[in-house]
Amino acid sequence: MNIHIYPDPHELGKMAGSAAAGLIRDAIHTNGTAYIILATGASQFETLAQLVSEKDIDWGKVLMFHLDEYIGLPIGAPASFRRYLQERFLSKVPPLKAAYLIDGESDAAAECDRLGGLISQHPIDVALVGIGENGHLAFNDPPANFDTEQPYIVVALDEACRKQQLGEGWFASMEEVPAKAISMSIKQILRSKHIICSVPDSRKAMAVERCLEGTVNNLWPASILQTHAACYCYLDKSSAALLTHAKQTS
Repeated sequence: MNIHIYPDPHELGKMAGSAAAGLIRDAIHTNGTAYIILATGASQFETLAQLVSEKDIDWGKVLMFHLDEYIGLPIGAPASFRRYLQERFLSKVPPLKAAYLIDGESDAAAECDRLGGLISQHPIDVALVGIGENGHLAFNDPPANFDTEQPYIVVALDEACRKQQLGEGWFASMEEVPAKAISMSIKQILRSKHIICSVPDSRKAMAVERCLEGTVNNLWPASILQTHAACYCYLDKSSAALLTHAKQTS
């Protein structure tokens, strides 16, 4: 794991998005295609903004997978992650080779099988992820399943996760926050050749400290990133405030 700390969310996102762009260009140059995973949520605002602004990426040679989505939430809802990716990514770059979005309105088990069969055919070059306030990785809330080999799984969202979604303004009340989601599994995320983890904001400080400097355990799911040699964590001063070993990059 490699940790980089920047003064603010904008600089964090600029560097994380630039790093992701470089890895995508490298994959296209080496293999003719880049396979990527994109996350959503507030933590990805600046990273995706930088990524879509990058030049000299042949997006027609990029195939994208979606990290997670609520079950039962219409695509038109403000909190829909499909809508998020359409508005913040897909509408801002030329057409991709393919974009596999999670349909949380269809049969969840069948959707997991569909996406699992697709992603199993494509080794991922770079995954963009974040860390939740409860330490979740994708929607793998604690205690996360570190053992399943299934690429996509149905998960129950814990109260802390649902409160985070409410607190970020995606929903008007707790009653509106779905209780279940389809999430990429921990093992599938770790199969990525490179992982770019963007985590701004002081409200993530405890989770960052537990996940990056604590022991690896499924009560802090993103702690598993410590085991990935090509994981690059991009933090700002606020999210890194409780770390004792990391030094600011710029």
